Order: sequence, then C-alpha cells, then structure tokens
Amino acid sequence: MTYTIGQIEELTGIKAHVLRYWEETIPGFIPQKDTGGRRIYSQRELELVFRIKYLITEKKFTTEGAGKQILEESECVQNNIEIISQIRECQQILSEIYFLVKGHKNA
Repeated sequence: MTYTIGQIEELTGIKAHVLRYWEETIPGFIPQKDTGGRRIYSQRELELVFRIKYLITEKKFTTEGAGKQILEESECVQNNIEIISQIRECQQILSEIYFLVKGHKNA
C-alpha cells in the first residue's frame, strides 16, 4: 500500500511542510514521486515517520540527531530482518484496516 502526503499527515500528525523538511535532513527518507510530482509514501516511509517523530518528540533528539540514530538503527535492522518483516506486514494490515473503517464511517 502507498500513501499520499495527506494520509501520512493524518496518520502521524506531522504536517506536510515538516515531512518535506525531513526529506532534506534525514538520510534515507526520500519518498517516490508520481508522474505529477506528488509524493507517494511506502509503508517503510510511514514507519520511518513514526520513528523520527518518536525520536524528536519523546527522546528530544534534534532532527540531525534523529537522522544519525536512524542510520545506526539501520545496521541493527539487517541483523533482524525476518522479525522486522513480520512486524511491517502487521503494520501495513493495520493501516489498511484504518482506512477501510474510516471509509465506511464517511459513507
């Protein structure tokens, strides 16, 4: 599943202008763009936004510090790739359910 910047904003509470700023300062945070130039976020980018938000708001990292922490954590990910893959699948299912339920409420 992919997400628009508006959906990422809705799911995470992070404003679009902040997401665009993070693209410039966080290594590896580069959502794809469609033919119209609109950002398309993958499940991985959604997870990354939640992680960056946690590091900045809860752990009081600077944006640059959060970027460095993300790089360090990526090394650990490689050592636990199977478990992390299963977690990502569950998160994606939950995101899909969220939008499915929300769609039924708005109908």
